[in-house]
Amino acid sequence: MVATVAIVGRPNVGKSTLFNRLVGRKLALVDDRPGVTRDRREGEARLGPLSFNVVDTAGLEEADAESLTGRMRAQTEAAVAGADLVLFVVDVRSGITPADRQFADLVRKSGKPVVLLANKAEGRSGTEASYEAFTLGLGDPVPFSAEHGEGISDLFDALAAHLAMPEEDEADEEDEAARSIRIAIVGRPNAGKSTLINRMVGEERLLTGPEAGITRDSISLDWEWRGRPIKLFDTAGLRKRARIEDKLEKLSVADGLRAVRFAEVVVVLLDATIPFEKQDLTIVDLVEREGRAVVIGLNKWDLVADQPGLLKTLREEADQMLAQVRGVGVVPLSGLAGQGIDRLMEAVIAAHEVWNRRISTAQLNRWLGEATANHPPPAVSGRRIKIRYMTQVKSRPPHFAVFGNQLAALPTAYSRYLVNGLREAFSLPGTPIRLSFRQGDNPYAEHGKPTGRIYKRR
Repeated sequence: MVATVAIVGRPNVGKSTLFNRLVGRKLALVDDRPGVTRDRREGEARLGPLSFNVVDTAGLEEADAESLTGRMRAQTEAAVAGADLVLFVVDVRSGITPADRQFADLVRKSGKPVVLLANKAEGRSGTEASYEAFTLGLGDPVPFSAEHGEGISDLFDALAAHLAMPEEDEADEEDEAARSIRIAIVGRPNAGKSTLINRMVGEERLLTGPEAGITRDSISLDWEWRGRPIKLFDTAGLRKRARIEDKLEKLSVADGLRAVRFAEVVVVLLDATIPFEKQDLTIVDLVEREGRAVVIGLNKWDLVADQPGLLKTLREEADQMLAQVRGVGVVPLSGLAGQGIDRLMEAVIAAHEVWNRRISTAQLNRWLGEATANHPPPAVSGRRIKIRYMTQVKSRPPHFAVFGNQLAALPTAYSRYLVNGLREAFSLPGTPIRLSFRQGDNPYAEHGKPTGRIYKRR
């Protein structure tokens, strides 16, 4: 059983910087202003031979329970309750504050073992400044610098006193059947992404509320659906680029785009009361260009009248406006009411299978012969373009290589005809399809100047 370590402390003491150092990657957003972190972010940390799960939390602040700050504090308290060890971080530059003392009492009352980390203790002067942390009554402070990595051996010793070392022969390999499907939930601000994920995992794991733009970090959560392991990624709302001026929002959007690239299936969540806004179409196009399987979720479906008629209309509109992912799954649901989650996951699994599908070369060329006979490629300068054969070069998403002559002159409309034909003939709805056109060398070209070319089209 892997231990869980929660990093807690008041705002801007360096918790996210410490988190990033422990996981070895810049996963958590870091900024000089306080209160950047809102949701709990989990990661797999490794410090020497120690392996453990680490949780970054929002800064502890006194606030009304119903306010956003109060809800952030509740998330931090939940992280402490679920941890095996608490890393209590203080800032030695600003000294021990009344808030530090108050929250030290809260951590002490939790009954969890605590390691007191005196952060920003660079150099000898910082080590001396850390002595003030003794007054918190949480044991010996560990002088540390999360930004520069000073004191890492002392931190290791403090953690090793509480965490078990892994067995030498412990296996850390997983087979393909046990591998999690990575699913990112994206959409415009206030589409209900965090509410949906909370309903899926069965707990208030992510901050939600009427305020738009609550989510900042892309938070990953492990979940299981019908015995299948799933890794969910909640992301910040994606607005039009021209409207994004705040530096922190830019970082949040960049973090969300990284989650899309890391995912296998992306659920684009729409507000069913105002579906298919221009930004929704832009988001779907972005996901398709990244080559990820797509599912469209119509959230807040419980607020819609004439549901059967509207659903039929929206599915038709999806095929018209999103021709690049024609046949994409469109699933009505309500994250708040918990409706349609099983239908959404069935669509996700189906999209994932299509995204991984491989088609034999024999099948492809039988289809290609019929397709080119029914609609031959056009002629260029009096010579007809010849398509000789095709094969699938990879999946995830399906990618096909087409071989022939003069393929550089093949019109975009004809390549679209081939993509649509492949989608229909081999049941590839909703997934991006890639075509590479490869033409051979000209035997009459000057020696030493090969003319072979590869042309890629979506």
